[in-house]
Amino acid sequence: MTVLGIESSCDETGVGILRGKNLLANVVATQESIHQLYGGIVPELASRAHCSRIDRLYWLALKRSRCVPSSLNAIGVTTEPGLKGSLLVGVSFATGLGYGLDIPVYQVNHLQAHLAANYLQPNLSFPALGLVVSGGHTTLFYLKDKISFQIIGSTLDDACGETFDKVARMMNLPFPGGPEIERLAKQGNPEKFRFPVPLLSPKSLNFSFSGLKTAVLYHLNRYGRKDVPDICASFQKTVTEVLREKVRRALEIYQVKTFLFGGGVMRNKTISKQLKEFLRSVGVMAIIPEGKLCLDNGGMVAIMTAALIESGVSPPERVIRVVPTK
Repeated sequence: MTVLGIESSCDETGVGILRGKNLLANVVATQESIHQLYGGIVPELASRAHCSRIDRLYWLALKRSRCVPSSLNAIGVTTEPGLKGSLLVGVSFATGLGYGLDIPVYQVNHLQAHLAANYLQPNLSFPALGLVVSGGHTTLFYLKDKISFQIIGSTLDDACGETFDKVARMMNLPFPGGPEIERLAKQGNPEKFRFPVPLLSPKSLNFSFSGLKTAVLYHLNRYGRKDVPDICASFQKTVTEVLREKVRRALEIYQVKTFLFGGGVMRNKTISKQLKEFLRSVGVMAIIPEGKLCLDNGGMVAIMTAALIESGVSPPERVIRVVPTK
């Protein structure tokens, strides 16, 4: 079974090809240079960039995987959540390709695909918990199996990655802000400043980062943009504390032995290391994809599609429905 995965939910165009348990190709075109000027994602520019790149990436993925179009057995494409214009590019391409090759096209949830990126790892056990931490989402899942996802916690305002970007912008750091804050944090003292740790009610599994963002803004307004490395280190430490506490609370409610992670923020080595160390201390296996599978990519979509096929899920018979982010 050879599966093509297509991802275009936001600002990365991704095409991946999976055969069995082997990811033969996973090519991604980023748009950082396009959106840097604006300090955030401009939806119209994002969709235009997808249009100009998706066909080229498709053929590049075929070349790298040494496949031909007729060797593909199924297509998976991200249909939710995301920017409507961006989603439509991927869905239109996948629908036309599926029609031309006479192969099924599966609808894939972007957040579920982030966690599915871990399915190539050995020793997975279910039920499991999962946490997606990205630029647009901070979501906790309970996974009964590979295709059964229940949302048990989500962000009430800013997503974690979005908060990194906004805090970076306050300090005149380049977009995207996450990697730059992580770089500067290595030079700073995480104990220098104490920012509030937003945990909501004592048992809540939801997330809220707007208060933390505002606290950093107040600090900058009062003291100015000095000690930026210390601010970055202290901010990063606070975010890590929030994520670790929500993981701990989830484990109190759901007795599992495996915790899956996904999303671009998990490329942050400090955050991922501390979460792994905590889970190891309580006897739970933490699984985080390699860096290129944490970002939005077609490989994770192909992996999720393969899981749907293996579980006997039928592809939609009619036009695929796009569900934009609300």
